[in-house]
Amino acid sequence: MNVDELVRDALRDQADGQSPAPAGFADRVLAVRRRRRGTRIASAAAAAAAVIAVAVAVPVLDSGTRDVRPSGGVRQTSVTPHPDQSPPRDLIVAGRVALAAYYTTRTVEQSADRAVSERTYWLLNPGTKKYVQDDRWSYVAVAPGMRTAAVLERDLPVPRIGLLDLASGRVKRWIPVDRPVAGVAFSTDGRKLIATTYSANPDRLVKIEGAQGWDPPFLESDRTGFHVIDVASGSGTWAGVEFGGGAHDPDAFLNSRQDFSFTRDGRLAWSGMPTEPGEKFYDLTGGEVAAPALERYRDWSVEAGVSPDGQLVAGQFAGQKWKTSSFVIDARSGKRREVRGQQLLAWADGHSLVAWDIGRDGNEFRQRLVLVTIGGEKTVPLSGFRGPKDNTKGRWEPVFAER
Repeated sequence: MNVDELVRDALRDQADGQSPAPAGFADRVLAVRRRRRGTRIASAAAAAAAVIAVAVAVPVLDSGTRDVRPSGGVRQTSVTPHPDQSPPRDLIVAGRVALAAYYTTRTVEQSADRAVSERTYWLLNPGTKKYVQDDRWSYVAVAPGMRTAAVLERDLPVPRIGLLDLASGRVKRWIPVDRPVAGVAFSTDGRKLIATTYSANPDRLVKIEGAQGWDPPFLESDRTGFHVIDVASGSGTWAGVEFGGGAHDPDAFLNSRQDFSFTRDGRLAWSGMPTEPGEKFYDLTGGEVAAPALERYRDWSVEAGVSPDGQLVAGQFAGQKWKTSSFVIDARSGKRREVRGQQLLAWADGHSLVAWDIGRDGNEFRQRLVLVTIGGEKTVPLSGFRGPKDNTKGRWEPVFAER
């Protein structure tokens, strides 16, 4: 797809008249399932008027990337798109982030009443700039710079964390842990890991009465706490966190997988929860603390989180100005603005984000990666459309990392 076709495709998607969609956004208790299937369309949007090109894509001759420039050309975000690829084969870049990996899931039945959701990863080789399947790992987090990944073996939870060299595909070092882990994430600077500990596999599936097929246990978790690990030395500490996030909190529940992450400055740990208050924050010894001032509007079900400068927070589905759109929130005032995109995934820079969005057919579960700009009217396709059906090779999930 050439540049002219890319622009025409984006403008057609935007200008196409859209009929009202049924209301109904899933409750927060079901947010994990909502994220697996894509955000439900929450409210109707009037048919979009055709828009005169408020942004254009122009080639960058020496790098193979493109710059996306809002009206007036004041700001620009370089992108390397592959709108004809789904799943992706070649490196996708959007500003400061890149698609570092992606995975698909399948259900593996273990007995008549027990199964697990198993991931298969495709990891970026930084030398070839292509994605390569690696089915050894149950969970992967990619460090900033996209040279190293933290990997967990099959049969979660596991007693060690591997540091994988993405170019060679070899584990450089194993970090043993005294309490088994099933999730891991890097700090923003890549110097620390936070590894969530569980007493049982958080990806287990059960059959819920009245439901078809397999589902995660409803509001049930075996999470026990988290390790904070220094990547260079491998040394770390463990902090226990009680079920529900705090003592004497009977109304707090967790999903079966509810991992911890670092705040953007790396000073605190935080985790979402499907009941109020929605998120809880902890010091690195496991003590519950107040939300940091610039992260109080963070929503655990929105992957993009806090902007690089800490001034904005990616919010939930909006669907007001456009049929598919999301809120971006001022971290200090709480003021909301609407931006295109069904589901915000990562910040490309301080004024644009990578998102899932739908196509002209209106199918809310058939999505592609796009670049959206705050204050802009169009989207720039970054990948082809993924399939709408769960647990298939066409239904891939992205893993982003800072470049």
